[in-house]
Amino acid sequence: MSIIFGNPCQLGFVVRDIEAELDVWVQHGVGPWFYIESVDVDDYRYRGRLAPMRMSVAIANSGPLQIELIQQRSDAPALYSEFLEGGRDGFHHIAYWTTDYQKLYDEALSRGYLVAHEGSVGGENGRFAYFERENPKAGETLIEISDVTGAKGPFFDHVREAALGWDGSDPIRRLG
Repeated sequence: MSIIFGNPCQLGFVVRDIEAELDVWVQHGVGPWFYIESVDVDDYRYRGRLAPMRMSVAIANSGPLQIELIQQRSDAPALYSEFLEGGRDGFHHIAYWTTDYQKLYDEALSRGYLVAHEGSVGGENGRFAYFERENPKAGETLIEISDVTGAKGPFFDHVREAALGWDGSDPIRRLG
């Protein structure tokens, strides 16, 4: 529990080969995975600069915690490519979900957090922002906030419900 952001909802992993990583997680017994090979991010901004962002995303729940795998598919400047170029892959960020996005966004800014990148998926009510502290240490975990008042909220509920009692069948469900 964070006194600023609330309960953590998701752990995000940035990977070089999402399909290979999906296989590893399935072998760990986590699933089912909902995989979208091509996600175009609307109004994506990296450190304030507009850029075209495309990525592959897969999500599944392990208990109440959602796991997200991300593979960047575009050459846009991004925290994802920055992370990989730094010789890292794997755990990247912790995400908090909110139904009052602007209030939480403003609260983070008032506490000295800086927006590193942001955008939306599925319209304005699918906004997200990644925050970092000023002068972050190398490898410091990023904070993401995500608006779940739009279609993303019910979709995340569906992913969580699918994991309850999952029997291992149909482990990777390709969408879109």
